[in-house]
Amino acid sequence: MKKKLALALAIIFLIAAIVGYSFYQKIYRPNVPASASIFIPTDTDFEGLIKIIEPYVKDMSSFIWVAEKKNYPNKIRAGKFRIIEGMNNETLVDHLRGGKQETVTLTFNNQDSFEKLAGRVASQIEADSIALVNIFLDVDFMTKNGFDGQTAIAMYIPNSYDFYWNTDAEKFRDKMLAEYKKFWTKERIDKAKKQHLTPLQAATLASIVQKETAVIAERKTVAGLYLNRLHDFWPLQADPTIIFALKQKYGQDKEYKRVLNKDLSIDSPYNTYANFGLPPGPIGMPDISSIEAVLQPEKHDYYYMCASIEKIGFHKFAKSLSQHNINAAAYQKWVSQQGIKR
Repeated sequence: MKKKLALALAIIFLIAAIVGYSFYQKIYRPNVPASASIFIPTDTDFEGLIKIIEPYVKDMSSFIWVAEKKNYPNKIRAGKFRIIEGMNNETLVDHLRGGKQETVTLTFNNQDSFEKLAGRVASQIEADSIALVNIFLDVDFMTKNGFDGQTAIAMYIPNSYDFYWNTDAEKFRDKMLAEYKKFWTKERIDKAKKQHLTPLQAATLASIVQKETAVIAERKTVAGLYLNRLHDFWPLQADPTIIFALKQKYGQDKEYKRVLNKDLSIDSPYNTYANFGLPPGPIGMPDISSIEAVLQPEKHDYYYMCASIEKIGFHKFAKSLSQHNINAAAYQKWVSQQGIKR
């Protein structure tokens, strides 16, 4: 009798050990074969989550079992999550359920329209481009914060910023406003004042400098030239503003490698040949180097500039119209030789 009882107890203990080991394996056995980043969209249900997780775990049934035991199906968090090789199901579920997502380093350069900015941003976070454009152009927001449809693009300063992947359009815009306010320190505002500019005017001029030259080393010289014109009540006569006006009228997809004399009469507030002073807003999104060039311009007596034919991408600067005409004639001849008609 005692032998039978001992045998029965041994069998029970063995079964318990097997069951316990099975539970232990489900919970603690490594189930992530390789480190990876996974993206869980907002409002994902458990069925959708399983499809997302499946390529990244070895045993899906054990993951589901642990997830259900820990009530994860009712606590799914959106975001970008970094999962690590060797994670077991308990660690994985706790990591995802706890919302311990990693940030995304979102980068954008000088875009010349909200549509292009939205496309760039939407490729890096969850917010879609249509929602972004709509939130960028929210009239109440712009009015409240001192912008309008022509100046609001100055609020978005090209740089790299850390965001959570599931950031929505409104949160992205609000952070950009905070970054804009952080950028425009008292020191920078005072530098703008010395040039008789507000921050928005400085951004507008910087956008022209940005479009005028891709050579960062030239930007302070170009900024100084335009400020000379501005301070002496000359028209800016900036070709990039003419191209901006042409694109507004004929479509953003058209390319203009050459500004023609007939273009200079285009009816637009951005025509800096026909109108004095700055245009009503930026013609693009200036980066920090262009803004700093306007705030700390090179001091010189240049009033004229022309693209160089000796150093492509650079410019020749002149103090007199006669010297500029020589430079311009050489450039026009070179452009014609290249067959560039538009």
